[in-house]
Amino acid sequence: MTSAAGAAPAVAPGAAAVVRGQAWRTTWLLLAFMLVNFADKTVMGLAANPVMRDLGLTREQFGTASSAFFALFSLAALAGSFLTRTVRTSVLLLGMALLWSAAQLPMLVGAAGFGVLVATRVLLGAAEGPASPVALHHLYGWFEQKDRTLPTAVLLAGAAAGVAIAAPTLGVVIDHWGWRWAFGVVGIVGLVWAAVWLRYGAEGPLAPAVGRRRAPEGAAAARQAAPVPYRRLLLSGTWLAAALGSFAAYWTLSAGLTWSADYFQEVGGLSLRGASLLIMLSALTKGAAMLVHGVLVQRSVKRAAAGLPPRLRWPSGVKTGLVMIVAGVATVCFAATDVLWLKIVLLLGPLSVTDIVLTVAATAVSRISPADRRGVTLGALTGVFALAGVLAPLVMGHIVDAGATVASGYFGAYGLMAGLVTVAGAAVMLFLRPERDARRLGTEGADGGPGSHP
Repeated sequence: MTSAAGAAPAVAPGAAAVVRGQAWRTTWLLLAFMLVNFADKTVMGLAANPVMRDLGLTREQFGTASSAFFALFSLAALAGSFLTRTVRTSVLLLGMALLWSAAQLPMLVGAAGFGVLVATRVLLGAAEGPASPVALHHLYGWFEQKDRTLPTAVLLAGAAAGVAIAAPTLGVVIDHWGWRWAFGVVGIVGLVWAAVWLRYGAEGPLAPAVGRRRAPEGAAAARQAAPVPYRRLLLSGTWLAAALGSFAAYWTLSAGLTWSADYFQEVGGLSLRGASLLIMLSALTKGAAMLVHGVLVQRSVKRAAAGLPPRLRWPSGVKTGLVMIVAGVATVCFAATDVLWLKIVLLLGPLSVTDIVLTVAATAVSRISPADRRGVTLGALTGVFALAGVLAPLVMGHIVDAGATVASGYFGAYGLMAGLVTVAGAAVMLFLRPERDARRLGTEGADGGPGSHP
C-alpha cells in the first residue's frame, strides 16, 4: 500500500477484491477523519456555558466566536478544492489534520482569552474548510459512480458519529478537567489520526491525474471534460438545488452544534450531562438515517443492474425534497411544544432525516462533474453551504438575545430554521435532476470510472 506521500496504486488483474478491501479501509479512515472534524466543531457548543461564564461573554458574543470558525471556511473550501488539481488529496488531508491540532492546542494555555479563542477558530475553520470536498474527492478515486452512495453516506455519517462520541466524552472532560482540556483532547486526537493516515493513506485507481502526472484514464477524462466550463456546471439546476438543500441542512447542523446544549439546559431544564446525552442520541439517529438511506440506494442500484423495475419511480430529488419538507414542519412543532418528551420524539424522528440531502447533493454533483473538475465543483458546493455555518450561530444568538425570554427567542430562531428547510426542500424536489443534467451537459461517464448509473 502506498503511503500518503506515494502515488496512486494500480489495479492488478484479478485483484479486484484486494482493491475493494483497500477502498473500504480508506472509507473507514475517512470516516474517522470526519469524526475528528466534527468533534472539533462540537467542542464549542458543549463548552458554551462555562466559556461564556469564565470569559464574561453574552450569547451574541459567543455566537460571534462560533461564527469566526467560518470566516475563511468557504474561501478555504474553494481554494483547497482547486489544489486537488495540482496536489494529491492524500497529502492535502494529512496537512489539514495537522493544522486542526495546531489550532486547538493553544486554548490549553490559561491566559488564552476571547481574542485567542476567535483567532484559533478562524485558523481551525480555514483548515477544515476543504475537509469534506477533498475527502469526498479522494473517496471517489476508489469507487465507481454506481457504488458511491453507501461510502458517501458512511463518510458523511462521520459528522453524526463525531457529535455522538464527542458529546458525552467531552462533556465528561469538561465536568472533570474544565473546558480548556476539551479543546486539548480533540487536538491530540487529530495528531493521532494524522500519524495513522501517514502510514495508510493512499489515492485510489480511479483518482484523476494531478499536476504533471498523467495516467491514460485521467488524460482521457480531462480531454472529455475540457469543453464543459465551470459556469455551466455551477449554474445547472442540479448544482444549485444541491447547494440550497445543503445550505439548509448545514444551517440546522451548525445551529445545533452551537446552541443545542444551551437550549436543552435553559429551555428544557436538563443538566449538561443530560443535554450531552440527548445531543449524542440525536447525532446517532442522524447517522443511522444517512446509512439506511445509503443502503436503500445501493439496493436500488443492484435491482436496476438485475433488470428489475424500481419500487418507487420518483426521481431522487423528489424523494429527498419531500423528506426535507416533513423535517421543516417537524421543526415548527419542535419549537412550539412545551412538552419535553414530544421535543425528544421529534428531534430523534423527523428532524433526524434532514442531513440525508448532504449525501444526495454530493453524489448528484459528482454525477454531473468530469473527474478532473469534481474536486472544484464539490469545493464550490461546500463553499456555498458553509456560509450557513457563518450565519446560523450568529443569527440564532442574536434572535435569542432579542427575545422577551430565552424560550421565546429560541422559538423565533427555530421558526426561521423551519422556513429555510421547507423552502430548500421544495427547490430540491423541483430541480435536483443529476441524470438529466449529466445528459444535457454531456458529462455522462466522465466521472473517472466506467459504468455510471443513476
